[in-house]
Amino acid sequence: MALASSSRTERYKQGKALRHKTPREAHADLKGSLSRNAVALLAESDRDRVPELVPERYARMTLNPFAFLRGAAAVMATDLAAQPMAGIPVQAGGDSHLMNFGAFVTPEDNILFDVNDFDETLPGVDFTVDLKRLAASVAVAALAAGANKKQARAVASATVKAYRTHISTLAKLSPLEIWHSRIDLEQEIKQIGNRDLRRKLGVVIAKARGEGLSKDDNFPHLVSRDSPKIIDKPPTIFHLDPKADARHRLGVERVFAAYRGGLNPDRRRLLDRFTMKDLAFKAVGVGSVGTFCCVALFMTDDNEPLFLQVKQAQRSVLERLDGKLAYKGNQGSRVMQGQQLMQAASDIFLGSTQDDATGRQFYVRTLKNRRLGAVSEISEGEALSDYAQLCGRTLARAHARSGDPSAIAGYTGKSEVLDDAIASFAMAYADQTILDHAALVKAKNPPKSAKTITVKTAKAAKAA
Repeated sequence: MALASSSRTERYKQGKALRHKTPREAHADLKGSLSRNAVALLAESDRDRVPELVPERYARMTLNPFAFLRGAAAVMATDLAAQPMAGIPVQAGGDSHLMNFGAFVTPEDNILFDVNDFDETLPGVDFTVDLKRLAASVAVAALAAGANKKQARAVASATVKAYRTHISTLAKLSPLEIWHSRIDLEQEIKQIGNRDLRRKLGVVIAKARGEGLSKDDNFPHLVSRDSPKIIDKPPTIFHLDPKADARHRLGVERVFAAYRGGLNPDRRRLLDRFTMKDLAFKAVGVGSVGTFCCVALFMTDDNEPLFLQVKQAQRSVLERLDGKLAYKGNQGSRVMQGQQLMQAASDIFLGSTQDDATGRQFYVRTLKNRRLGAVSEISEGEALSDYAQLCGRTLARAHARSGDPSAIAGYTGKSEVLDDAIASFAMAYADQTILDHAALVKAKNPPKSAKTITVKTAKAAKAA
């Protein structure tokens, strides 16, 4: 529903009026047919992935229900299509689970906490889609960590409340104030009561500033500065043999020429100070495993490295919500535009390109170390609640840049009605996720010859 252009007060009233069409209590139930085959939905994208990495994708997803949820954005998008919508569109992240938030360093050397995954981003999507994805991930993570259902529900409710109260604060600001608002991680730490989480986020800040990368196996390393080649660390980072399969090929010169041509002149001049030296495949995340993703190593004449990530962009799973949402154009551009719209400070090398020979479309960005560690490291009671609330406030800020925070605040209101409703949904979806995970484990129960793969990749899955 398009909201009329008017004052903030009027838009607040318009948002509040939407409760008559979709009461906030309506978000509590998990609606639709859950007889759908989650395993079959996941398999739909297998044919577009690098075939050797499809088993790796499932090895990561079968580890636990939270790992399943991370990789099952398509399944949840299918389910969300049947859920009630408030009627207030935003630029949705599309995959706003707990682990898709991270730390960033701005050119001014500020450490920001922000959304950091935009593979599924799409404009014109109801704000409740991202909020339900986040709340469900909180509930699943809490249960996986040993919390009882009452505790898990309370954390999910607190997450929604954090979103609701921050969107209400943002609704009082001018558009420019909203645009320049940010989540300063160093300031946020001071408000977090849990000592262990404060320490954990302190480590994140250190990594965001580039410290400790040599100890992170999830980040590429060089043989040496004098030998500019990326070290293979399978199954996470490795060189593909382009002669083995056409699906492994990348027209490197054409792809990077198209990328360079799309950059603004100032960024192009900066990039030209580097020369490409190597290219390696990098298995990332959980749901993205098997999509074509590589790391390009660029070096200056003084052997100073720059790593650029080139990641395949496919159609957003959020198109499952409504065929009218289908994005027309380069999918890499969709990701780039969504990131620029939702993040407080975007990557200076962010761009898009395509490989005409294979038809693949890509987005390009600086490869950064955003790893927050395994969920188990932040999922102890108060720590998980504090972290989840930080994610809730961050999501509100991201939505306020593209959507109408006044209308959202009008709909969400000042009471805990929506908090309670979406917490109920989150718990119902957590139960469904546990069932879907069990179905995947049963379907992918590996033969003896494949058990070594599962063991080998378990650590990589936690680090992703």
